[in-house]
Amino acid sequence: MSSTEPEAAVDAEEKQGAPSTGGAVGEEPVGQLLDPNTATNEELQTIPGIGPVLAARIIEYRETVGKFRSIEDLLAVKGIGEKTLAKIRPYLEIKE
Repeated sequence: MSSTEPEAAVDAEEKQGAPSTGGAVGEEPVGQLLDPNTATNEELQTIPGIGPVLAARIIEYRETVGKFRSIEDLLAVKGIGEKTLAKIRPYLEIKE
């Protein structure tokens, strides 16, 4: 019976490791890049490194200051530094 315990532990780890989608991810195909000028709070949170607070700051910035003209413009958002930008960059694109 001890052979089933590790399997149960692996199953539990896989379930815990699965990202929470919040119900919105099913609408986005895997690999589709998000535009920070149009993405919703929920969509932004699907990006590793962006939680609810940072998503809200991105939206507040674009509504207050204006559209992001480049991915580097996200550095002006409080909480986004070089390391965070490097982590989220592969998931973003600025659409014209």
